[in-house]
Amino acid sequence: MSQRRGEEIERCRSVSTIQRMIGGKWKIEILFYIALKDVSHFGQLRRCIGTISESTLSKQLKELVEDGFLARTDFGEVPPRVEYALTPRGESFVPILLAMKQWGEAELGL
Repeated sequence: MSQRRGEEIERCRSVSTIQRMIGGKWKIEILFYIALKDVSHFGQLRRCIGTISESTLSKQLKELVEDGFLARTDFGEVPPRVEYALTPRGESFVPILLAMKQWGEAELGL
C-alpha cells in the first residue's frame, strides 16, 4: 500500500495485473495487428511493426500466449509455418483496443 498525506491507498490488483500482462513495449501493437488487421504470421507482424527485433517479437508473442491472449498454431511444416490468433481472452480485449484507437485519434489528432 502506498500513502498520500496520511491516507492509505490500496493498490489496484486488477490494473497492476493487466499492466504486467500487456505492459511490454510492443504487446498492444501486436494485439492490434492480430485483432484488427488480420495479421497472423511472425513475418507479417515484423513488417507491420518495422523497428522490433526478431528476438523481442518472439518474446512478446510467447508472453501473450502464456497470458492467454493469443493461441499459437505450429503446422509442423518445412519451411516452418506458425500462425497466431486471438483466444477468447484476446477477443474480449478488442473493445479496449478500439477505445484506445478512438481516443488516440480524438485526443492526439492521430
